[in-house]
Amino acid sequence: MMRLTNKQRKVVIIGAGITGLTTAFYMQKQARDEKLPIDVLLIDASLRAGGKIETLRQDGYIIERGPESFYDQHGDIERLAQDLYIRSKLINNNIGTSYIALDTKLYEVPRQFSKDRTAPHLPTFVSTELLSVGGKVRALKDIVMPRGDHQYDESVANFFKRRFGQEVLENVVEPLLAGTFAGDIEHLSMKAMFPEFYALEAEYRSLLRGFSKAGVAFLPNEVRQHRGVYQTFENGLQTLVESLEESLAPHTLRKGLRVSNVEQLPDATARVHFTNGDKIHADEVIVATPFAVTKNILSAVENLHYVTPVKSATIATVTMAFDAAQITKYQDALNFFVSRNSNFAITSCTFSHNKWDHVAPEGKALLRIYLGRVGDETIVELSDTEIEKIVLRDLEQAIGVIGQPDFTIVSRWKEAMPQYTVGHDEAVEELRKRINQAMPSVYITGSSYDGMSLPRCVAQGYDTAKRLITKMTQADYTDA
Repeated sequence: MMRLTNKQRKVVIIGAGITGLTTAFYMQKQARDEKLPIDVLLIDASLRAGGKIETLRQDGYIIERGPESFYDQHGDIERLAQDLYIRSKLINNNIGTSYIALDTKLYEVPRQFSKDRTAPHLPTFVSTELLSVGGKVRALKDIVMPRGDHQYDESVANFFKRRFGQEVLENVVEPLLAGTFAGDIEHLSMKAMFPEFYALEAEYRSLLRGFSKAGVAFLPNEVRQHRGVYQTFENGLQTLVESLEESLAPHTLRKGLRVSNVEQLPDATARVHFTNGDKIHADEVIVATPFAVTKNILSAVENLHYVTPVKSATIATVTMAFDAAQITKYQDALNFFVSRNSNFAITSCTFSHNKWDHVAPEGKALLRIYLGRVGDETIVELSDTEIEKIVLRDLEQAIGVIGQPDFTIVSRWKEAMPQYTVGHDEAVEELRKRINQAMPSVYITGSSYDGMSLPRCVAQGYDTAKRLITKMTQADYTDA
């Protein structure tokens, strides 16, 4: 049997985004369940918790200014929702058709890239108008091509060009990724972003065969009990943030407190300094902020600025409400993604009122549009009025929108979309090694490192809490 000494341990978590909130929740839960003397303080420079998660609820609309849903492939958010007693509030999306905009027309996403187990397994490259005859022939060569060498990381562009050719890369892969990650596929890491596709190539040799056999795709559109696999909460994603806040012990979360730096002390503890001159002693510090913030907080780590595991893209989300009758084409679509070989400025558009039952009043349409990608961030800096004009022009051409919206909400996210470039995993490993050597009581976690999706951020929070409590108890446990 093991027991913990009575020494009180102080843990400071910097950053109250979804990773920081989850870490604090699970640390307190385990400490409470096991009666461990651990005091947790969660701090954030903002006056609101949740990071990029922000839900507006107004006039019968539920509007997400940041992420609007998640694909909980491994059940990480479901586990958290269960522990928060809000699992019953989880809902799944309606099913529908996804498109890619090329030139000024919309084409259905080939099923190999939009997982649909109700569809036949014949290659839809044969019929799609997204590709020329030559492009289709090149894509089908994947069936006979040898496996690649996975010893070294490669870019997403190189991987898919190697398997399918340039046309598939430009007209299918790039728009799906730009509309989801705002990414530059010439630099995004295949190993860090899509390790499952490496695994498919290794197992099946042919990626098309792997897509069919394993049911893996960029867009998981398979049907489960007449619903899709994307999820949110009945009253928006902020439900999760609100529940996490309410679950924390009193005085755990302090908002509007900005950290200037963290100082490592000789006794293997740390001191957290704030811009207002205050400071707090901590046995352990978890930094759950974006890397651009973290590298300033941990400026005492030598040459930290030279290790860059992640860059970030600046994007904007634009939400517009219309009468449903103002959309004259593709009224039943779920979303569309935009190729660089198109005449549109936007990168994607989701028909939120089709995707979810609860986000708009009857007879209304709610569209959610993304703007900005790596190399094209200047559009985000335009005024709200200019952005609205650009978006309306694109929507008119793409889906026949007529007239003006009932309202428009523009949300800008500066350097908010992490970009895992080639060599990302190795850079993160080196970063953590340097931090551990210089500041052994400091840990980094969050979307900049081990996965940027909401489920991956929740998983990181859960794992970080378990790992740190294990470290503290191993240091203090003695055989009884």
